[in-house]
Amino acid sequence: MRQPVPPTHRSFARAMRADSTKAENVLWQALRNKQLGGFKFKRQVPLDGYILDFVCFEAKLIVEVDGGQHAESDSDARRDRHFEAAGFGVLRFWNDDVLRNIDGVCVEILREAQGRLGEG
Repeated sequence: MRQPVPPTHRSFARAMRADSTKAENVLWQALRNKQLGGFKFKRQVPLDGYILDFVCFEAKLIVEVDGGQHAESDSDARRDRHFEAAGFGVLRFWNDDVLRNIDGVCVEILREAQGRLGEG
């Protein structure tokens, strides 16, 4: 179910991959190459006019890693509702949580991904 992605979104996603935060890089090292329960995650994926930090299409799970600028963000809430209406689950973690507790973050992501496969 591929959708055409405007070239500007594709190049923006590419730039974001090259300029990831430390927390995003730490989480990517744990998610890449199907290391987490065999789930394939992609990073900085343009979809529906948004750029997703991480997404597993198999489990329909989006993982966002946020800094303080996202605190109580109305636009993030709208975005989450958009993807939840499309059948995705959305997990959000603070940068600090990823950096201080990567194992706990990965356990939560794996639990959610496995649970979402069971929902199908």
